[in-house]
Amino acid sequence: MRRPEPEPVRAGEESVWDYPRPPRVEPVSQRITIRLGGVLIADTIDAVRVLETSHPPVYYLPADSFLEGALVPTEGSSFCEFKGGAAYFDVHGGSRIVSRAAWTYPQPARGFESLRGRVAVYAGEMDACTVGDEQVTPQPGRFYGGWITSRIRGPFKGEPGSMGW
Repeated sequence: MRRPEPEPVRAGEESVWDYPRPPRVEPVSQRITIRLGGVLIADTIDAVRVLETSHPPVYYLPADSFLEGALVPTEGSSFCEFKGGAAYFDVHGGSRIVSRAAWTYPQPARGFESLRGRVAVYAGEMDACTVGDEQVTPQPGRFYGGWITSRIRGPFKGEPGSMGW
């Protein structure tokens, strides 16, 4: 399968096709919020994002920026060839509980140490996730956890027909 054609990029925008592989971690200067069950469960100005070719950024927030009790460790794990082994959380907010909707890298691989103590969530499972004042759109497909803002251009891994990219 051939690589898809990147969408045009205007001033102030980013193409996921310019992101590196292996991924890069960088600090985020905007405020990041997460709401679930009508409750603000996370709020921080100390996030990082992981940038990887063909993927919208994945935002990682300090675990202590989540409301107490919002993250409940759950069974299961996964492995990323770059970041290492992930552990999962059920996410609690208001009267809602979303199973395995957040993850962390307890012992991240070399080069990804800045993810230790940080948590990412699937935006599509939450009421709302914001970067700055903008509500994000979740990356297509439940496997991926990217957050799409108006500044990010694709096409994105996870869209129909993207398995072979």
